[in-house]
This record gives sequence, structure tokens and C-alpha cells, in this order.
Amino acid sequence: MGERYNSKMSESLRYDELAAALGRLGYTQEAAEYHGALCGALCARPPQDIDPLQVLEGGAKSDDAAAAGDLLRLRGESANAFLGADLGFTPLLPDDDVELMHRVRALSAWCEGFLFGLASGKALNLKQCSPEMKEIVRDFTEFTNAGVTEEEDAELEETAYAELVEYIRVGAQLIYMELHESADDTATVH
Repeated sequence: MGERYNSKMSESLRYDELAAALGRLGYTQEAAEYHGALCGALCARPPQDIDPLQVLEGGAKSDDAAAAGDLLRLRGESANAFLGADLGFTPLLPDDDVELMHRVRALSAWCEGFLFGLASGKALNLKQCSPEMKEIVRDFTEFTNAGVTEEEDAELEETAYAELVEYIRVGAQLIYMELHESADDTATVH
């Protein structure tokens, strides 16, 4: 499980680059939803079992080798982020200079994608999961309905958004660690 996956470039794929790659491959989903689905799938399955072109329903609709390479690279980067001892995983979301409403929609799409990807592995029995993981999955489900209201204080909304992103970052990491720890435990039982 401690295996590192090679990525061809040292600089991580940016949100806008992912969106462009997905567009060239014919995806209509948001880049955040794709990254969420990829990360959920990485929690549920080994990276080598995940075809980056088939993470979302329908899969890629064109043969753009450079874009396919970007998705493969992102799979490696995301797997490495989950495996890192520094807990450096971060959900791929629009930059802070993007309007808050769009960032919140992307965060919601990321959570929706994550839950989809999490369900793409072997059947997950939440009754056998820790109370923390159950709560995180419940919260991610609620976050799929996140929105911004016009009446709210902009600074307060920005703070709330930053706290949600941090919660999602840590929550996804905890889910990954719990599912991979239990997979490692089961693999050693004879």
C-alpha cells in the first residue's frame, strides 16, 4: 500500500487545466465532480484498478492523448497525496479569485463526485465503519446541497467556505486511511 505512483511532472495539475482536459475528452461534468469521483474511487479501490477515462458515468467521448495523460497524471498525484505522511491531500477546487457562488457549487459537486466514487468500489457497509467515517459520509451528503445566500455577510461566507474545504480535505483523508487500514488488516488475515 505504501507504493508511490509516478507523475510525469513535478507541478500538480490545476483546476482549470483539469477542466480543459475534461472538455477535450467530451466530459460535461465539472472538474470538481471528476476529482471528487476520482478521490472517492481511490478510497475504495487501488489506483491501478481505476481507469481515469472511466471515473464518471459515460466515460471519455474522444481520444485526446494529452488530455488522457493529464487524467492519468492526476490519478497518480491524488494517490500520492493520500499516501503522503504529511497529509497533503487537497480537493481540487477553483482558485479563491473565482466568485464564491461558483466555488461553493464546485465544492458541492466535489462531494457528490466523491460519494459516487466511494460507491464504485466493493460494497461499503457503513454499519461496519467507524462513527467518524459515518459522520463524514453524512456530512458530505449534506454538502452536496451547499449554497450561498445573498443576505449573508461576504466575509463570514468566505470563512465558512474555507472551513468546509478544510473539513472535506481532512474527512476524505480519514476515509482513505480507514478503508485502506481495514483493507490491509483483511489482507493479512488467513
